[in-house]
Amino acid sequence: MKSLLSLSTVLAGAAALLMSSCAPSTPESRIYQNPHLYGRLSKKDQDLVSRGEIANGMSKDAVILAWGNPADKVDGFRDGRRMERWDYTGTKPVVTNNVFGGYRSGYYGPYRYSGFGGGFGPEITYVPYRKSSVWFVNDKVNEWERQR
Repeated sequence: MKSLLSLSTVLAGAAALLMSSCAPSTPESRIYQNPHLYGRLSKKDQDLVSRGEIANGMSKDAVILAWGNPADKVDGFRDGRRMERWDYTGTKPVVTNNVFGGYRSGYYGPYRYSGFGGGFGPEITYVPYRKSSVWFVNDKVNEWERQR
C-alpha cells in the first residue's frame, strides 16, 4: 500500500510540474519565483516590473523579472561603448493552401497497390520574429523597443 501511495504522490507531483512548465510566464510568476531579486529593486522599479514594463536605467535583473529571459543575447560596440542587446521573440502563424495529387503504384509487403489521389488543405507554419529588444550599457537599460 505504501508503494501505491508513493507512486500516486510521484504521479501527482509530475503532473503538477508538467502543468506548471506549460503555464505562461508572467511578471507575477517571475516575482514569486525570485523574491530576493524583486526585493533588491527600488520602489519605482518594483512598480514597473509588477506591470511588466521597463525603463532606462533598470538593471538586468529587473528586465528579467518584467519581461522574462531573452531568446537571444548579442554583444557589441556602439558609440565607443561596449553594449549588450537582448532580443525577445514571438511567433506569427502563416497559412498556406496546398493542392496535391497524382497517380501512385507500388508494393507494400505482399500487396500491390495503385491509384489516383489528391486533396486540398491548409497548412499552418509558425514563423519566429523579433518582437522586442533591450540594449544595455554598463549593465543598465540604455534603449529598448517593443512591437505593439
